Amino acid sequence: MNSPKMCLVLFLVPCLLVLTALAEAQDGTLRRIRVPILMYHYVSPLPQDADTLRVGLTVRPAVFRDQLAWLREAGYSSISLDQLYGALNEGDPLPPKPVILTFDDGHVGHFSIVMPLLQEAGFVGTFFIISERVDARDPLHLGREQLVAMAAQGMHIESHSRSHRDLRGLDRDLLVYELLGSRESLEAWTGVAPGVIAWPFGYHDELARQVARETGYRMALGTRAGVWQDSTGLFDLARIRVNRNLTLQNLEALLRADWLEEREAS
Repeated sequence: MNSPKMCLVLFLVPCLLVLTALAEAQDGTLRRIRVPILMYHYVSPLPQDADTLRVGLTVRPAVFRDQLAWLREAGYSSISLDQLYGALNEGDPLPPKPVILTFDDGHVGHFSIVMPLLQEAGFVGTFFIISERVDARDPLHLGREQLVAMAAQGMHIESHSRSHRDLRGLDRDLLVYELLGSRESLEAWTGVAPGVIAWPFGYHDELARQVARETGYRMALGTRAGVWQDSTGLFDLARIRVNRNLTLQNLEALLRADWLEEREAS
């Protein structure tokens, strides 16, 4: 049986980890800055057997190229989530028109299609990986060698959990398995420990956020629509979903909008 002193230690250690993470995340100044984060899933031709979900989440490569060209011509500069973290927490300067390009799920087309188009436009991307798909050598998802190559080319590899399950309501052990397990695998493959997680489906609760902090994450992205980021919402950063029907005119309107606050599911 654990002694009272041991029980106190077991209780305090997670609390101290959370307090340390929060202390590191804030310099005492509340900041709110306008940084659109675009959320993509598939960038590829549509397969013949595509279902409704796949159709809705797919952006054709030619359309993606046009979107990148428009962003470049409009004066946008792609930045990393680390740069956003520094701006929110320490007031680090950002380019006049920053944008963050994110890609969920680690589809194989992110290597063969997305990365070359990003490089052609002079942009970088952030890719959220489901580590279990990599371990399983799923041919529809990125493999270890591709992740290493992408990281070497300046792309940012972050976590989308271990199995892409709904993290709400899970106990601490399962959350550690999902969050720390993914983080450790990605670090082993790329040499860089992820500091950001994209919540699967955008779902999270207080315990998931707490365990994310305890296991080394500094920020998290959901599916809340918006273009403003603030230092009090580091574990639910807003994004703009890019789907098949989004025109350049609509993209421009969304990037200019200040009213986006609604929540949507991934």
